[in-house]
This record gives sequence, structure tokens and C-alpha cells, in this order.
Amino acid sequence: MGRIGFDNQAYITIQSEKIRERIAHFGGKLYLEFGGKLFDDFHASRVLPGFEPDSKLRMLMQLRDDLEIVIAINAADIERNKIRGDLGITYGDEVLRMIDVFSAMGLSVSGVAVTRYQDHQDQSAAGVFLKRLDNLGIRCYRHYPIAGYPSDVEHIVSPEGLGRNEYIETSRSLVVVTAPGPGSGKLATCISQLYHDAIHGVRAGYAKFETFPIWNLSLEHPVNLAYEAATADLNDMNMIDPFHLEYYQKTAVNYNRDIDTFPVLSATLAKIMGESPYHSPTDMGVNMVGMCITDDNTCRDAARREILRRYYNARMERTQGKCDDAPVKRMDLIMRRANVTPEINPAVAAALEKAEDTGAPAAAMILPDGRMVRGKTSDTLGAASSLLLNALKAVGGIGDSYKLISNQVLEPVCELKTRYMGHRNPRLHTDEVLMALTISALTNPLAEMAQRQLPKLRDGDAHFSVILSEEDINLLKQLGIRVTCEPVYETKRLYHK
Repeated sequence: MGRIGFDNQAYITIQSEKIRERIAHFGGKLYLEFGGKLFDDFHASRVLPGFEPDSKLRMLMQLRDDLEIVIAINAADIERNKIRGDLGITYGDEVLRMIDVFSAMGLSVSGVAVTRYQDHQDQSAAGVFLKRLDNLGIRCYRHYPIAGYPSDVEHIVSPEGLGRNEYIETSRSLVVVTAPGPGSGKLATCISQLYHDAIHGVRAGYAKFETFPIWNLSLEHPVNLAYEAATADLNDMNMIDPFHLEYYQKTAVNYNRDIDTFPVLSATLAKIMGESPYHSPTDMGVNMVGMCITDDNTCRDAARREILRRYYNARMERTQGKCDDAPVKRMDLIMRRANVTPEINPAVAAALEKAEDTGAPAAAMILPDGRMVRGKTSDTLGAASSLLLNALKAVGGIGDSYKLISNQVLEPVCELKTRYMGHRNPRLHTDEVLMALTISALTNPLAEMAQRQLPKLRDGDAHFSVILSEEDINLLKQLGIRVTCEPVYETKRLYHK
């Protein structure tokens, strides 16, 4: 078990109390723009050891009697079938998944706001999506593009601006506005609701929840730099909040987009509410995550390892043609600022050394208990599959000399791939080797024991001397193993069909 640097239970308590305090400040109703992932926040759990991926959802459960949820999705994202990268599903399907998760938790979903909606042929998919929601009994609302948004405050706050949007009727004191991904229109949905509430004589306020950057950590703290690394492709940048510094004479960290838009947002809130309730973008936030760090050094170390992972991922994606040089150059700068080199992950040197010794792709992994295991390429197993089996042996206390999968199982599967399925590469991917392990477990007690060890691999750090196949990367991630690859393909391309 690794070191813990974050008090998750304290976070749930302190954060829910802060939100209650903000609700009371506005007289009993608050629209809370919820940035980032409401659940499955694996980035936070990696850089703040002890933070659970569902912590924010569990925190909201403390408020569920006063809570309802609105989900915003941009019509343009529906049209282009935008994919949530970590899950591999469309934003539209993610909305339905979110509704299922919230409903299973007993949380009320008020409806879905389709933002920047235009009722014409260019948005036919958005129209189909609205009908799909309607058929499922999910309330949906159309919010339209507003000319001059976000700078033309006079037009925005008018019947021809926000007034065109369909009003989402809410009844509870806390309305969380969330989304399947960035750029979905959460802020615009909150402002639209404030405008319509004011017309209906309902007093309400607005606040923002963003886990990162952490406002009360320094600009160069590795946890905040890890956020910049996570958004290198978006060109987000942490900054000292100049409005906060000027008004309070205190330093706070925010990010460039919130700082850039604050003057206009403040003017919009003032137009709707009579006066702006905030003096800085940091004021708008309710994030208390920085108050719950119990071991700063542990979090610094974890964040630096995350920066290294993001660095390798950017270089791999450039090799794959998924991005240009810009994110890689950005990561080079962040690496220097955080004083991060590949040496902080011993699995990198171990994988490269194994590849050099064997003359073939190789891998190494730091297990959650700190031990190192390695994997090499063989006639029947790729480096990832070999590493996976060796790791299961290590955590299960099974000696290296014992065979988990017999040749009687391996060889027919390899033959099936090459003779009947058209693969040039007979070696088994990780999903295939797990199936073979499952079959072996029927007659081999050691294979059954090894299979039961899979949960113990979560939070292992694995590095590979070549770019893995998508199948291998996805399966290892599903097991909770953190994967990095050297940004090169195997020369013989044996990993590819």
C-alpha cells in the first residue's frame, strides 16, 4: 500500500459544509457549475493519494435531500459525435450514463440542457438526441446561441438573449450543473437560470467548483503543474489571480480562462442580480481540496510522477499522429519547471535495460507495494502479457518457475490467430492471455490463484520500450495499471495485424 497524502473523509465533510455556506449566502438557492469529472476522477486520485475517484459524488450525497442535477451538452458535440477519451464513448452516450449513475445513487436529475442549439438541418443529430431523451422520459431544454456572447452584456441579459432559452424549472436549494466534458455550456446554463429565476422572482446565486488548479497551493507546486500537464493540449495555464491579489492583497492561483472572462462574467452577474457578489474568479470557487492535504511531500511526489506520465503520453500521441509538436513542447517546459526526469520512475530504466538485453520489446512495472517486475517478448507472449503474468505471480507469491498457462492452451490459441484469423503476429494480447488464464484456472489451482490477484495490480506503474496496441493499453488501464510507452513502434511491427 502506497503512502497517503490526502484525507478523503475530511474532504467530504469540509467540502459539503462549504457548499451549504454558499447556499445560505445567497438566501437559499445556488447554481453550482461543476467543472471536471463529477465521478471517475482518476487524475485527482493519482496526484492526491488518498483521494477516491468518486469522492465528489460521495460529497454530494451529503447534500442529496437539497440537490438536483442539470446536465449540459453542446449541440455541436452531438453533431460531430465527440468522444470522451478516457471512456471511448460519445458525449451523448455519456449523458445517458451519467443519468443512470445519478439515478442509481438516488440523486435527482432535473433534465438535460442542449446548449447552442439551432433548429435547422445542420443540427439534425441534436434533434434526434432530443427525441431520444424525450422517448426515455428525460426532460430536455433548448438553449440557443446568443450573438455577442460572452462580451455583449446588454444583449445577453435581455429577452432576445438569455430570454430565448427554455427555463429549467428547479425546486431545490442546490442545482449542480455538470456535463460530459469541457465546452458543454455549463456556465451559460447557470447564467440563463439566474436570468429566468430573477424574472420569476426567485432569489438565487452562482458559484463554481473546480478541483484544479488548487487556489491555495503555489503556482509552481507539482500538483498545480500536473493540472497544466493534463490540459497541455488545451493550452490552459495557471496564473496568479490578479483580481484577488488587488482586492485582498493575498495570492491565489487560478487559470487563464477564468481570469480572462471574469470582468465580463462579473458585469453579467451585476446586470442580473443588481451587483456582482464576487471580487475575483477565486471568490467564485468553493473548492476545499487544498485544505485536506495531509502529507505535502507525498502529493508532490505523486504529482511529479503524473507529469512524467503525461509527458510520455504526449510524445506517444505525436508519434501516432494524434497531436502536433505544441503539446510536447508544452510538456518539455512543465517537466523542467517541476524538475521531473524519467529517472523518477525506475520502471523506465528497467524496461529499456530488459529490451537491450533481449533485443526485443520489454516492460517493467513498479507494483503498489514497491517491488519491480519485468516482462519480455517470447514466441507466444508479447511484453505486456508477459509482464501481466509475472506481476500476478509476484503479488500472489507464486514462484517464477511455475507455469500459469500450459502450452496445451497457449499454442492452439496462437495457431487460431495466425491460421484462421489472418494475424501475422501469433503472440497473445493481454485480453487473450487473461482468457487463456481463465481456461487454465479450471484445472490449474495456481492459475486460479493468480486470477484472484488482479485487483492487487491497481495503481501499479508500468513502462514499455515500444508503443503498445490499443487493446493492451485499454485493458491495462481497466485493471488500474498506469501505462507509459517509449514513443517508438516495434521495428518489425509484430504488435500489429
